[in-house]
Amino acid sequence: MPNIKSSKKDVLSSKIAYEKNKADKSELKTNLKKFDAAVVAGDKAAAEVAYKAAVKSVDQAALKGLLHKNNAARKKSSLTLKLNKMA
Repeated sequence: MPNIKSSKKDVLSSKIAYEKNKADKSELKTNLKKFDAAVVAGDKAAAEVAYKAAVKSVDQAALKGLLHKNNAARKKSSLTLKLNKMA
């Protein structure tokens, strides 16, 4: 544990950021898994709802810096292809 006051604050703020990022990544993964589950189940209506939520989560993660923009684009493209294959 640091002794300097500003270093102590840095440790606290990075811990808070770590927890927030961890929660955001967990939410992203959950939305992606819900979409995949709907696709596997073959439920087109549920898949479309889950698709919208998953794309929104990916966009937010890219905006927050949790995902690189190209990684986000690749994920969205993959989701779209999976949804279109259901038709």
